[in-house]
Amino acid sequence: MKEIREITSVHNPQVQMLRELQKARARRESGLFLAESVKMVREAIDLGLCRTLIVDGKRREEYAELIDAADCGVLLVTPSIMQALSEAKTPQGVMCTVEIPAQPEAITGSLIVAMDGVQDPGNVGTILRTADAAGFDGALLSGACADLYGAKTLRATMGSVFRVPVRRVENLCSELEDMKAQGYAVVATELGGEDFYTHCPHEKAVLVIGSEGRGVSEAVRAAATHHLALPMRGGAESLNAAVAAGIMIYEMARNTQKV
Repeated sequence: MKEIREITSVHNPQVQMLRELQKARARRESGLFLAESVKMVREAIDLGLCRTLIVDGKRREEYAELIDAADCGVLLVTPSIMQALSEAKTPQGVMCTVEIPAQPEAITGSLIVAMDGVQDPGNVGTILRTADAAGFDGALLSGACADLYGAKTLRATMGSVFRVPVRRVENLCSELEDMKAQGYAVVATELGGEDFYTHCPHEKAVLVIGSEGRGVSEAVRAAATHHLALPMRGGAESLNAAVAAGIMIYEMARNTQKV
């Protein structure tokens, strides 16, 4: 029988521990992250990843289905505790702790997206979500990218964090060199590159999205087999990283069985 506990004080030690998960260091040390929203919680429960379900006690009946489905302990908390734990302006009244998955030793498959210093959490999450939608096989993140398990990033993934294998590496260039040796094309996206639509590979390829301010790093650029850019026919000089990534991800998947 699952344990259901009520907590009414924001100073409760377990609440304090949960609040610490808002920090990247605490997430790394504990191996846990907080997933918010009904959608994220339901996916975590369905996949058997939910470790503790946290519900606003005043909305217990509303979330009775999730409580029944969760194969873990349940905390019923006050709205003020939920607000303290949530990083959303208007909490949905339900969240859970999830165990951070072990990193895969390698990312394999036909199409992979790599992020080279993408620092905006919304961009990281949106790119991962788009890769998921297009059927990409995995993602590489450089050490300078936004934390995948921060609240803003998770919110932008809309659950794709549960489905796309992700490997975070300190030396992205070395990882790409290894993949290139395995026959992968490495596509560096950069201003002044060749026309993306004409030259983009459609299989066994890694699409590298650079940082918002500096683009792809020099080391990664040197490792690339392709240097491509989306044609700019209007007056804009560049696109948002996630928007550009979305266009290119779908173009790379277009002539395959992915989409």
